[in-house]
Amino acid sequence: MNIALWLARSAERYPQQSAIAHGTEVWCDYAEFARRAARTAHWLRAQGVQAGDRVVLFMHNAPEYLPLMWGIWWCGAVAVPVNAKLHEREAAWIAGHSEARLAFVDDERASGLQQALRELNAATQVQADHSFMQQAEGPQLALQPREDDDPAWLFYTSGTTGRPKGVVLCARQLRGCALAYLASVQSVQRGDTMLHPAPLSHGGGMYHLPYVLNAGLNVVPRSDGFDPHEALALAAHWQRASFFAAPTMVRRLVDAARTEPERPQGLATIVYGGGPMYLADIEEALQVIGPHFAQIYGQGECPMTISVLPKSDVLDTAHPRWRERLASVGHAQAMVEVRICDEAGTELPVGEVGEICVRSELVMAGYWRDPEATAKTIRNGWLQTGDVGRLDADGYLSLLDRSKDMVISGGTNIYPREVEEALLTHPQVAEVSVIGRPDPEWGEVVVAFVVCRQALSVAELDAHCLAQVARFKRPKHYHFVEALPKNNYGKVLKTELRTLDAQSLKGNT
Repeated sequence: MNIALWLARSAERYPQQSAIAHGTEVWCDYAEFARRAARTAHWLRAQGVQAGDRVVLFMHNAPEYLPLMWGIWWCGAVAVPVNAKLHEREAAWIAGHSEARLAFVDDERASGLQQALRELNAATQVQADHSFMQQAEGPQLALQPREDDDPAWLFYTSGTTGRPKGVVLCARQLRGCALAYLASVQSVQRGDTMLHPAPLSHGGGMYHLPYVLNAGLNVVPRSDGFDPHEALALAAHWQRASFFAAPTMVRRLVDAARTEPERPQGLATIVYGGGPMYLADIEEALQVIGPHFAQIYGQGECPMTISVLPKSDVLDTAHPRWRERLASVGHAQAMVEVRICDEAGTELPVGEVGEICVRSELVMAGYWRDPEATAKTIRNGWLQTGDVGRLDADGYLSLLDRSKDMVISGGTNIYPREVEEALLTHPQVAEVSVIGRPDPEWGEVVVAFVVCRQALSVAELDAHCLAQVARFKRPKHYHFVEALPKNNYGKVLKTELRTLDAQSLKGNT
């Protein structure tokens, strides 16, 4: 099926239902949403874009983003959403690698992207004028037929260890992602609200799909990004409002909510994920913001759909292992299988630590034109996530670390998250990230980067850490920093921390 069929159906059934809002103002209803998508599809076809061609979206969050994306699908093409905060050279590389025929861009990025494309000899056409979609009587293209296994969304990974890879998601995966939200996170009724403070180009953007399917309202903040006070105000304005937030966004939301005169209003669900949410942080969020949190764990290769900790579990404080479950990433979502495997791919018993592996129709079709990487990542039908975790007897999954982030000191595995959790219980520790440093005697030693609310000594942190974890796990070195380096989705860049640590060693020699 063509995923754009969902928009066509919502427009037929609920033409006057509000579809997209910009801040507190309705931008278009469903009838106009579908018309703008069909006009976009017609315009794309006039530029030579055919079914299966790739079209880049290199734009900040804006109301125009959604009809452009659905117009790409409407004409049978493949959307390639690119993080708007990337450099034009990085976006040009993605456009060239995907062999995109055209790129929709913001005005201010057009010339820079054109120059970068010329330097790469890439033939991608750059388009900053999107007025064609709003012509009162503009021509429209009929919805083009597509199959379930035709590519629809080409998602490029963050590329923290090299060039990003293009994750191929077909209509089958996008449909499964939307249905997984409805089955595992929450239902969506007509008029329910999804706010988009997180980038529409990333996993959070996929959460607009069930809202189009069920004629909900998608709201783009006026800031076109995440302002915690704005997010709280929009929830209060629109009511029954949900949104996706990385853990760093939740932290900022809690800080903002503390300054508001009353408890947040109008919230349905804040879905958090995309990085580790520490136990102390989610407990504080529940206290300050209220019973509105659910957690998901996923990857671009299995978008937003590996596991879920639903609100019912988050709020089940009477359960004897509530805090243990709250520290987990929940249980497998409805349409996936999860198991823990050793390096040979053999399934491990309950409670043992190994690599998290996933099997589902929701797993990507593969990496774009990279069969070698695809074969390495999907083995015998199972996605090798590269994440380390364990399952308990009740099927709850604890996410320990990326396998590449695990520290092996003296032949013993040390999981940075465990050390981070311990340090974060100190009331004056705001943020922390732990890495391994190569060491000639131990193989690796633990190093912690710490953001403090007020000055702390190494001795204080050592004592606090030793009161909670084994001595061999405590950091051997501390860096006190004003902020942790993060990517545009709020994930801490441990590669940069390793560079900073190495530079500090050179400076001391």
